Amino acid sequence: MVIVTTIRRDVLTLPAAELGPSNPLPPLGTLDETHTIDDRDRVGLPRDMARQIGYEPLHSVLPERIRDGYGRERRPGELDTVVIENDRLRATVLPGYGGRVVSLFHKPTDRELLYRNPVVQPACFALNGAWFSGGIEWNIGATGHTTLSCSPVHAARVPAPDGGEMLRLWEWERLRDLPFQVDLWLPDGSDFLYVGVRVRNPHERPAPLYWWSNIAVPEERRVIAPAEEAWHFGYERRLRPVPVPEYEGTDRTYPLNSTFPADYFYEVPDGRRRWITAVDDAGDGLVQTSTDTLRGRKLFVWGSGPGGRRWQEWLTEPGTGGYCEIQAGLARTQLEHVRLEAESDVSWLEAYGPLSVDAETVHGTDWDAARAETERRLEGVLSRDAVDAAYAAWLPHADTEPGEVLAVGSGWGALEVLRAAHKLPGTPFDESTLGEDQAPWRELLRSGAFPEPRRAGPPGESLVAPHWRDMLETAPAVPVAEYHLGVAQWHAGDLAQAVRSWERALELAPSLWPLLRCLAVADQQSGNPERAADRYREAFDDLCRERRDDGERWTAATAALGREAIEALLAVRRPADARAVWERLFPAVRERGRFRLVEAGLLLAEGNREAARAVFDAGFEVADLREGAETIGQLWSRLSDEPRPRRPPYPIGPRPEL
Repeated sequence: MVIVTTIRRDVLTLPAAELGPSNPLPPLGTLDETHTIDDRDRVGLPRDMARQIGYEPLHSVLPERIRDGYGRERRPGELDTVVIENDRLRATVLPGYGGRVVSLFHKPTDRELLYRNPVVQPACFALNGAWFSGGIEWNIGATGHTTLSCSPVHAARVPAPDGGEMLRLWEWERLRDLPFQVDLWLPDGSDFLYVGVRVRNPHERPAPLYWWSNIAVPEERRVIAPAEEAWHFGYERRLRPVPVPEYEGTDRTYPLNSTFPADYFYEVPDGRRRWITAVDDAGDGLVQTSTDTLRGRKLFVWGSGPGGRRWQEWLTEPGTGGYCEIQAGLARTQLEHVRLEAESDVSWLEAYGPLSVDAETVHGTDWDAARAETERRLEGVLSRDAVDAAYAAWLPHADTEPGEVLAVGSGWGALEVLRAAHKLPGTPFDESTLGEDQAPWRELLRSGAFPEPRRAGPPGESLVAPHWRDMLETAPAVPVAEYHLGVAQWHAGDLAQAVRSWERALELAPSLWPLLRCLAVADQQSGNPERAADRYREAFDDLCRERRDDGERWTAATAALGREAIEALLAVRRPADARAVWERLFPAVRERGRFRLVEAGLLLAEGNREAARAVFDAGFEVADLREGAETIGQLWSRLSDEPRPRRPPYPIGPRPEL
């Protein structure tokens, strides 16, 4: 019996760590992004690549907030899913986590095609913090994992090109102010999940665009792509061409043959079909292919060294196998951004499904034969013409208005549509999605005045796009408007004017600590750490006077400001003042792994080496440890000449050997 394609709501039960609240302090620091290269290393790169590497790289995650409120304690929980299913495939989507496809199950062979993480454990890999491994993710915005990794997107049913149904995901990407949509459908009897993607620029100016679809697959695979050369990028932060498959005497198309984490961006020749696959010893695996617009293909490996192994363990539970990622993007490499012209859009179609090839051929030493065999088998199950035809059939449906709403995303898109009356058929950003976060900005839009908050609390999110900055500049200069204006001016690079806005607000503001904290960051940036420390101390004093309870909002603000204040005070050797801040943190905050590390640093600054060492001996886990962070190793080196213990529950770093 033929089973027609269905779309249904469901729940996925698995251990998950709570995401917790976002950091309420605006991220004023420069983005710490590992995927950058020195200007001198651009010499010799292809001209278009060098130009796109230099085209408007991201320097700040504003207006987003940092998501660092998660921990390491996982509890069984139910996650809302949307399941798309036909008689051949079943795809499970998490609309509350960026639309991640966490499972793609092939029924005839009883095989999971993706790496399916048995837990949801956030780690600090997204541009704004929280991210988790596994499945297929849709990365938009800028180099790195999207800020939407752990955020909800809109989801609804839409008529599919074949007369059935498809699932539409859509949202407003805030780093670049670009709306996008991802349409997923399974034609009846198809072994392939089709994915139509469109990104629109509704503005009167060009915008930098970044897109990479990341697919996690088990790492005991051989990865094959139609290329003889790749651009290698490792943690030494150099981009250089290397041969494929063998580099430095080792076949790098087997992920575990690499020792260290690395990216291999395949140089797919113009005119060649775009595809990438990862197959096991038997020649079975997953293949991804697309229309030619999605030109880039990449392999990411954690490597077999201890650093990569520890990160893999950190992201899941003991006993789970490792993964690598095969990826597809708009540019050759992830260091690049492409130009999306004003009032235009870009779209393409991707397809994901099973592939079986001759194992002896694809695992042999003849790379040309392995590629030819893979391409022949792919053409046999899904031809290039069929992909192009599916794209042509989907495109007229991209504007079709959604039907039943299955999940609701943020209200930021609705605010932008309300502001500019954007016409975005197919992706409605309804006013009903506007919430508390958007309310003051809606009032600014309506009346020209930013409303004063009705109750004491951490300030809401700041919008920093030029049109919002212009409105703030003409609004009545009440303290809260000056605060947000300063953040927008800071984001635009007008640091002196930002400081003036914050200083003006101090004269009348009922709540001083948000302004003092911003001024403290400005002092740090201008090379005045003593004054920064003074302002941090004053800010924390004011917060403690103002905070009303130990609820989630005040706890998050106290933790975020307290951590920054202690670090600033210790930087100018004022441990007594730092201790005064520490004593006023809530007890539950002081027990977090991040703050156990802070405590060890404070004890060492006070000269209590034994007590600092005891913190390490007791063990702790820093849940939001960022990739590449050296903080733990640096503190340990001040405590002991012994090698830092690697046993759990010590936190981990990505590159201890480098």
